[in-house]
Formats: sequence, structure tokens, C-alpha cells
Amino acid sequence: MSANEAFDLEIRDESIRLGQLLKLASLAEDGIHAKELISEGVVTVNGAVDTRRGAQIRPGDVVCVNGECVKVTSQQ
Repeated sequence: MSANEAFDLEIRDESIRLGQLLKLASLAEDGIHAKELISEGVVTVNGAVDTRRGAQIRPGDVVCVNGECVKVTSQQ
């Protein structure tokens, strides 16, 4: 799945941490799984691998895990 095929995921705040986003989008089962995915280098943010669990993700960002992608949107 590419960024063009990403499904939208609405967040209520101006940003969300990467680990939290993975759980919210059901790309990770829980926090431990999210941490493992991030540390294994299989998570990309806007096409680049990101290994920072606390990375701030904002509306417009595209996050992918093993070919499954979400585009972050804002409720505002």
C-alpha cells in the first residue's frame, strides 16, 4: 500500500506520539508491540524510517507499517 492508498486517521489534538498512533490505527496490538515495530525499523513516517517512539506526528503525515499506511488528519 502506498501513501495514495492510505486510510485517513483523525486525531483531536495538534499532534500525537508515534507509538500512540500505531495503537490508535490498529497497526500495533499494544504499546509493547508498537515499541518493537519502531525499534525493528519497519515504521516509516513520510517515507523515512523513524525509530523514535515519541516522535510527534501531525496532520498531513503518512505513517506506514509493513505496507499498511495511515494519513493523519485533524478534527478541527
